[in-house]
Amino acid sequence: MKNNLRSPLSGLLLLLLLLISSCTTSTFEDLIPVEETDPSEIITYQDVRSTFDNICSACHTNPPQNSAPMPLVTYLNVKEAVLNRDLLDRISRNEGADGLMPFGGPRLPQQTIDKIFQWNEDGLLEN
Repeated sequence: MKNNLRSPLSGLLLLLLLLISSCTTSTFEDLIPVEETDPSEIITYQDVRSTFDNICSACHTNPPQNSAPMPLVTYLNVKEAVLNRDLLDRISRNEGADGLMPFGGPRLPQQTIDKIFQWNEDGLLEN
């Protein structure tokens, strides 16, 4: 009768051992690749241009529309706005704050704002 008990108990222990040994320490982040930006990558106007072309150009055309004070259609227009017209402050204000751009919101995604700030930190390079 002892042999009859050992067989199911041995099988159960073997199954438990297999289950425990097949566990992994992988996390969700290990399974899905995270898109990381190389910190040595320099951001140029070409990397941020689509934001100005697709979002800002609704008002900041040449000539400007809807009471916009200046165009943002060329590299020099945008560089000038960053250096002398508080563009960085205007795009980074909280949702609903006076003067937030784009006018009437919604606020740009933080990743887009960060990229424009990085462009400024990298020297406002054109290419």
